[in-house]
Amino acid sequence: MLDTARIANHDEKVSSDSLAGRVRSAILWRSGSQIVAQLVQWAATFLVIRVLSPADYGLFAMTQVVLTFLNMLNGYGLASGLVRAPEVSERQVRQLFGMLILLNGALAAVQFSLAPFAAHYYGQPLVADLLRVQALLYLTTPFIALPYALLSRAMDFRRQAKANVAASIAAAAAALGGALAGMGVWTLVLAPLVLFAVRGAVMTRAVGALVWPVFDFRGAGTLARYGGVMVGAQMFWFLQSQADVFIAGRMFGAHQLGLYTTALFLAQIFVAKIVPPLNEVAFSAYSRLQHDPSALAAAFLKGMRIVMTAALPFYLGLAVVAEPLVLTILGAKWAGVAPIVRLLALAMPFMTLQVLLAPACDARGRPGIGVANGATGAAILGLAFLLGVRWGPTGLASAWIAAYPLYLGISLWRSLPVIGARSSDVAKAVAPPLLGSVAMAVAVTLLDRQIAWPSAPIRLAMLVATGAAIYGAWLSVFARPLLREIASAVRAKS
Repeated sequence: MLDTARIANHDEKVSSDSLAGRVRSAILWRSGSQIVAQLVQWAATFLVIRVLSPADYGLFAMTQVVLTFLNMLNGYGLASGLVRAPEVSERQVRQLFGMLILLNGALAAVQFSLAPFAAHYYGQPLVADLLRVQALLYLTTPFIALPYALLSRAMDFRRQAKANVAASIAAAAAALGGALAGMGVWTLVLAPLVLFAVRGAVMTRAVGALVWPVFDFRGAGTLARYGGVMVGAQMFWFLQSQADVFIAGRMFGAHQLGLYTTALFLAQIFVAKIVPPLNEVAFSAYSRLQHDPSALAAAFLKGMRIVMTAALPFYLGLAVVAEPLVLTILGAKWAGVAPIVRLLALAMPFMTLQVLLAPACDARGRPGIGVANGATGAAILGLAFLLGVRWGPTGLASAWIAAYPLYLGISLWRSLPVIGARSSDVAKAVAPPLLGSVAMAVAVTLLDRQIAWPSAPIRLAMLVATGAAIYGAWLSVFARPLLREIASAVRAKS
């Protein structure tokens, strides 16, 4: 049985301890574990990519449209409502668990039923079998979402970190084993099943959150309403994030779709793997600042400066070294990925800024802002993808570049007044790393054109080293206040 007094005591402790110190600890555990987990997963992923074919990844991408759509309803919005609530009772915890069980059981059944229709849409019979097996993922979700909510309330990311690392190691082992055993596309199904199962088991055991569910939901209206609005935001996020694959799946072959989705995976590594755990910590911290708008705005801008200081050189550097990176890590059979990565990387800074907005607006009790932004993005990106798909994968990548600046501009106009920041504040936060990243990209491009490199790995290593040195030197000369702020954040004590 869960000790509800312990949950309340967590809230009490947060109010009396230094929030800055707790945020620092949370970031270190969450981002640190994410880095370790992702290094393990990336090492396995890149090895698996070299074994599997683009067609395997194309088939897997077709299943992800259905899986991502249904996952919006898996109850994480309800869990976010529990994180934000000022006080939580044991009954509310048990009600949340009951909701999660019912929701995810229903989702598993729905996916099983939809499988043949998805296979018919894509003209790939194997898609049905893949989706039926992937339905097992939903059965693990309640045992991840509930511990996640309880630990996030307490800003205790240490135990989450241990679970994530353990799950990543298990999933990496399963992926490598499956690929070497000749399982083909089924390797891509096995690894997430192992990842979710291990994460759920470790997190549930660590937090002691295996409670008896309550299916009487009277009194849970606030939680359900907040979760419903969050689902609305996620619905539009699905439309914009999966529209390209949904559209391309009908027009591209599995091989061509595999090239595009692999390029998208490489281009989105930072925004999809590094930023989300930081956003989890940010949401927990912003929720405790929701009644102090000036403090929340200051925290948002500081977080933006730090994130973009890392993101901008990564993206512009990726655009410059796309070719040697793909040849070195993935191999010659994936050479067609490089020009797509080069284009997509230029759109990712806009996407990163976009995803940083939601936690601050949600913490202010305005999740409807995310819904409106998502609707805008779904319309703009969907139209762009419909036009761009005619020119193949590079056309889709160009659509990202054309559409995302407009989408971000509208989102900033709508979100910044809620957060309490101004557009000029955002420009000041982004300008130093942007200028340094542009200078780095130009210098590295000029160097690359002057030298006949003996091999792709040497070319990659030299260009990356040169770019890092130029960017670091530029910040040291022209952006010392930013470096001091980052150093202060790292050294901060509670």
